[in-house]
Formats: sequence, C-alpha cells, structure tokens
Amino acid sequence: MGIFDVLFSAFGPQNWWPAESELEVIVGAILTQNTNWSNVEKAIAALKNSGLLSLPALFEADNKTICTAIRPAGYYNQKTKKLKAFADHIIHNWSGDLDAFLSRPLPELRRELLSLYGIGPETADSIILYAAEKPIFVVDRYTYRLMTRHGLYSGHYDYERLQSLFMNALKPDVPLFQEYHALVVKLGKSFCRKEAICQDCPVGQRDI
Repeated sequence: MGIFDVLFSAFGPQNWWPAESELEVIVGAILTQNTNWSNVEKAIAALKNSGLLSLPALFEADNKTICTAIRPAGYYNQKTKKLKAFADHIIHNWSGDLDAFLSRPLPELRRELLSLYGIGPETADSIILYAAEKPIFVVDRYTYRLMTRHGLYSGHYDYERLQSLFMNALKPDVPLFQEYHALVVKLGKSFCRKEAICQDCPVGQRDI
C-alpha cells in the first residue's frame, strides 16, 4: 500500500479502463496486445463506425472486414482470429449471453478465458478485473520493472509469482486493483521505461 499511496499522490486517479461496455473492455484487452493504447482507440472507433462492436457482428463478419477495421492496432490478422474465437465461444457456448459468461466465480471464469485462443494471463485478468469486475491483480512488464528495480522482486519474469506478491499483500478490492494497475502503467510510461528515468521518479523520491 505504500507504493500505491506514493503513486496515487503523484499521479491522481487514472479513470481506467476507458470503455462504454463490457464487450468494449474485452475487445480492448485483446487489441492492446503488443501495441499502445492510442492505436487501440483508433481500432475500436473503426469497429464502432463499421457496426462491428457487438458479438453477433464479430461472429458474422468475415475476417477481411474485421482486419480492415482493426488495422491501426497492428498484428491485425492474429487479432482478428482472437476476436472471432471469443465471439464464437460466447455465441455457441453461452447463447451470446456475455453477462452470464462474466458472472461466474472468478476461478471458473479465469480457467475458461485461458482456454480460449489468443488469451493469456494478462489479457484474461484484465477482462476479469475491468469487464467482470472481480478482484484479481493484473501485472505486466511495467510491474516487473518497478518491483525489480526497487529490490522487491528477484529472478526472471513470472506472471503468476509476481501477481501473488500483490494478491497476498492486499485485500481483494476491485477499485483498488483497478487503480493500482493503472497507476503502475502510468509510472512505467513516464519513468520506469526500458531505460529508466530515475530522476524525479515518485517511487524513488519517497519512503515506501
């Protein structure tokens, strides 16, 4: 919590994840793989403008149509397959009822998400935290840099191990986990980059 307090004091509330629906969160979580958010915003806007931001539309549209819309997000052929696979799963296994899919207990939901094509731990947990609003802590490379550079984690990047450090130290709280994740991303983009900008970094300047 000391790190959170420092980050929140430095950056304030991040109001993340920006989306108008659960499906938009999920689509954004898939599209943001290996790209920056500004490109995802362009892709989501194109999907909306093309009438493709719904499960039936994604399911029925041909790959070329979706590829054209999400081109700004990069890796558009792969990401189209991922979007189509997700839509197909919800249509065929959940009768298109996304709310029912998201409402299940967290462990069950996570197992099912991880079984889908193109969804790894970070994407699955982003969906769980921001779309299903269930308390799971999302970590990423920014988290790894923060923890290793400040002597709070050692060894290679291990998603589950890194996540457990936060899950074991914090009470399960959806708003806290959402804000914490967003603040760590903000720190990573502003200071804790591949080439660290340690001067004026809020974590480096305060007792945590």
